[in-house]
Amino acid sequence: QVQLAESGGGSVQVGGSLRLSCEASGDTGSMYCMGWFRQAPGQKREGITAISTFAGNTGVTYYHDSVKGRYTISRDNAKNTLYLQMNSLKTEDTAMYYCALKKGACGASWMSPAEYDSWGQGTLVTVSS
Repeated sequence: QVQLAESGGGSVQVGGSLRLSCEASGDTGSMYCMGWFRQAPGQKREGITAISTFAGNTGVTYYHDSVKGRYTISRDNAKNTLYLQMNSLKTEDTAMYYCALKKGACGASWMSPAEYDSWGQGTLVTVSS
């Protein structure tokens, strides 16, 4: 069983930056995919980025077109923590942000919430002008 806990959300002005963290605990297995999702009020949960891990090594990263070039996903295996660096923030980035874990490879379905096994409680990001 894996537990995830996000932190780092807050309020920021347009053009600003935030760094989100997600600490994982429990048995993740040797091969898994971790991703970041966001959900605005009244909207469906949207996959924005993911990163694959095999035997403790970082693999391929994936990005939604809307955040490509502005967001960077990374992880610190020693600290068992996933990060999301968000730059050049826009008002449309306002949402609850969740980290999630999917057993096995990320694959073509990395953007689908239904494929993930564990979820954090979320951290709120508010971008204002």
